[in-house]
Amino acid sequence: MIRKAATLGLAFALMAGPMFANEGDVPKGVPRLDHVFVIMMENHAYGQIIGNPDAPFTNKYAKSANAANNYFAVAHPSSTNYLEVVGGSNFGVLNDNSPDWHNTACTTNLASGITSFEGAANICPIWGTGTDAATPTFDFSNETTPPSITEVTNIDGILSIPAAKNISGKTIADQLVAYGKSWKSYQESLPPTGADGVNNADGFYSNVTPFLTPLPAETQSLINLYAVKHNPFAYFRSVQEGLNPENSLMNTVGFEGSHGLFADLASGHVPDFSFIAPNQCNDQHGRGNAGPACDFDPSSTGTQVGLNPALIRIGDLTIQTLVKAIHSSPAWKDGRSAIVLLWDENDYSATPNVNQVLTVVETNYGERGVQSNRFYTHFSLLKSIEGGLGLPCLNHACDSGVKVMSDLFSGDHHRDHDDDHDGN
Repeated sequence: MIRKAATLGLAFALMAGPMFANEGDVPKGVPRLDHVFVIMMENHAYGQIIGNPDAPFTNKYAKSANAANNYFAVAHPSSTNYLEVVGGSNFGVLNDNSPDWHNTACTTNLASGITSFEGAANICPIWGTGTDAATPTFDFSNETTPPSITEVTNIDGILSIPAAKNISGKTIADQLVAYGKSWKSYQESLPPTGADGVNNADGFYSNVTPFLTPLPAETQSLINLYAVKHNPFAYFRSVQEGLNPENSLMNTVGFEGSHGLFADLASGHVPDFSFIAPNQCNDQHGRGNAGPACDFDPSSTGTQVGLNPALIRIGDLTIQTLVKAIHSSPAWKDGRSAIVLLWDENDYSATPNVNQVLTVVETNYGERGVQSNRFYTHFSLLKSIEGGLGLPCLNHACDSGVKVMSDLFSGDHHRDHDDDHDGN
């Protein structure tokens, strides 16, 4: 088995090379979708959520909807995985740094071919084409805490992905607008001033509008509830500069307010693609200065031992609230829609723990209760969503080793075949 797995890993690495980058055909195997809602959770492995008594709704949901039980995040840390989910590449970024806002004179990591590791400068706004960073099987550069953790595992501990040339510096957002479709990034605890220049915020105060003058006696430091590292679209020049108003920072809104997530859901006026990121207390990430319920997990072992039970429970309640709000929306009852619930990466515990995460797909059509053991990654998810929305595959989502999640997005047995993209 070890020899066979290693051979498959080599084959995948070869298939995932530069010649399959950029954009390709519209993926087949997913029915046409009118709305897609992606809910991104944080930093917990598959085995830390499945079977966890502090996540009752999530576990019930994974059984009643469709679950990917052999699904892997690609790399580390968080920001890298967010970029891979929406853009099919790390774009040369292997850190959680903030954007170098509105810098149009800097050289992108794609153009330089230099990987941005932890400790590097803020990220030059992504655009153009170029070479991304390789994804090795084992990572010695990011999310390590020597001497206890000297390496973490990417993907499944077998596969690796070489750097690809001709990577396109754009995301599904750019594709959607080009095809006359719409998108929003719903970011909980975004300040009312909007997303421009904001790296961290608590829903009102931020790095742009600190609370030094309004509350001179305040001793509490800013609680980083909103984090730009969880808003991948903000890293791209097209969105930062917003030359097309349909593809700008105006597309990033909070959960509340007249144009926020819950108002949009209540009215049914939702975009074709909704990216939903709860704040860092509600997405199971945790913060060190937000009270016991939001404390970081005491330890990261890849198991349920050492987790903060309140953090898991609050995340579970958040998922329940979001799913119920989507179910109650007129948009869920109109046309074909899908909810995708996933975690960005595992708890970055040490090798040999792998980067397996839970991903749940619910549709308002077709089969339910599918428990898939097919091998998938974040690139598979992007490829599947692009296929459902009628968009061409982008960057590593085009790699021949990346499969469409057709069993989880399965269509209604009574649908018209003309309404479906058949194939693999």
